[in-house]
Amino acid sequence: MAKLILFILLIFSVEPSVKCQERIDYLLPVRGLCIATPRPKEVDKFVRFIKDELVRGKINTLILRNDYNYMFQSHPELRDSDALSKNEVKKIVKVCRENHIRIVPQIDLLGHQSWANSPGNLLKAYPEFDETPWVKMPEKYEWPNPDKLYCKSYCPLHPKVHDIIFDLVDELCDVYETDAFHAGMDEVFYLGEDKCPRCAGRDKAELFAGEVTLLRNHLAMKNRRLWIWGDRLLDGKTTGLGEWEASYNSTSRAIDLIPKDVIICDWHYERADQTAVYFAMKGFDVVTCPWRESNIAVAQVDDMVRFRNSSTPEMKERFRGVVQTQWSDAGQFIESFYGRGDEKTGKNAGACFKAVIDEIGAIEKK
Repeated sequence: MAKLILFILLIFSVEPSVKCQERIDYLLPVRGLCIATPRPKEVDKFVRFIKDELVRGKINTLILRNDYNYMFQSHPELRDSDALSKNEVKKIVKVCRENHIRIVPQIDLLGHQSWANSPGNLLKAYPEFDETPWVKMPEKYEWPNPDKLYCKSYCPLHPKVHDIIFDLVDELCDVYETDAFHAGMDEVFYLGEDKCPRCAGRDKAELFAGEVTLLRNHLAMKNRRLWIWGDRLLDGKTTGLGEWEASYNSTSRAIDLIPKDVIICDWHYERADQTAVYFAMKGFDVVTCPWRESNIAVAQVDDMVRFRNSSTPEMKERFRGVVQTQWSDAGQFIESFYGRGDEKTGKNAGACFKAVIDEIGAIEKK
């Protein structure tokens, strides 16, 4: 009799939390954070942050903006000078596996091949991949500028660029033991340039779609899924979203040319724009991505739940959830999250992420 009573007590003590977990999994299947991979000296702090905060906040997806912060064996010439070792990466893999957090590593592909007045690692090592070699990096970067330089791109039609990229993608997916990869592909301003001997005269939408499809097909051969940012698939003029959150160079038509199993990360930082509905209606799985405005992030979480609750069964499962983004390094973000560092008040990604976690908790308990 005592054993029976104990068994009944255990059922009733566990059941509410199980139901809550099932509810939040149902309403927000993806609950994520997009964050830069830590530098080697910050790995242990980052692992503690995962254990202490991501697990508590019901986060189940971690997009790691890795780029060249890894000791690549396939192309050591592309490593950052202070890059993660395999053992350090495995610490992150271990804590995520133990807590059922999916890792999606990222390397910025196509665009974002430079920043300010310096080319990125790929174009430093292989300047022949540059889509616009005639545009020289300025001593002092300013925007706007006569060259319309925001970030450089590699030429997607260069015959050797994908030999390098595929090696990096495969090695990174292998070390993170993952079935997904994020290729970035946001804010691509240079594409199909008239002076490029390979791209001149080509349709920019077809060029963009071709690169997405090539990456998707390569990943699919190993049962891995491609994630990208969604801004280049939106028409910036028709929507009024502008040239940052959407496209002014006609790449938006690529939305009808790329495979439907690509996952779209739909980022909007100053308004809770509801373009996730557009992506879902086009047949894509989509996650909404806030940054540093807490009230907007909360609205985006609520919108995603509403979309799922008010959609047809066919549409519902395409609304996958929410991924908080941050654009400082991992150490700065953690300090911000705990209210330390330079951003103690006002708009910051740490406070915004707290608001997202709190809203997820509130939804779970309803």
